Amino acid sequence: MGMIDIGEVAERSGVPPSTLRYYEEVGLIRSIGRHGLRRQFDADVLLKLSLIELGKTAGFSLGEIAGMFGKDGRPNIPRDRLHAKADDLQRQMLDLRMLRDALRHVAECPAPAHLECPTFRKLLKAATRRRVTRPASDTRGRGGSQRGE
Repeated sequence: MGMIDIGEVAERSGVPPSTLRYYEEVGLIRSIGRHGLRRQFDADVLLKLSLIELGKTAGFSLGEIAGMFGKDGRPNIPRDRLHAKADDLQRQMLDLRMLRDALRHVAECPAPAHLECPTFRKLLKAATRRRVTRPASDTRGRGGSQRGE
């Protein structure tokens, strides 16, 4: 495979050079040399960047994503973590559908006051029940932001 410089990697991947440098700093990607001051990468870096973006989109932290690559830089993704993340996304989709339905009902409800509406009360009760029964390990907060995300 040929080498491509950081500018071309940025252009082809849509990932800014500053983020590429950060990814290299934290060990997600590795340059294979320099041409002058410009980092050079193996063309395989584009596939790795796609995997990183997929992981970020799925809600994995950069640290979690880094742990999904072996010492040789090749993907070593634990399937059980993917199943757990898919389950979490399923719960989020259910929560979002419930929220969407509640918002639509509130927007269209003919009741003079929302708290007088039996459907609205049911929606509130269902939302509260979901929040109370959600597993303690289910942390929706993403914590502090990480550079490059």
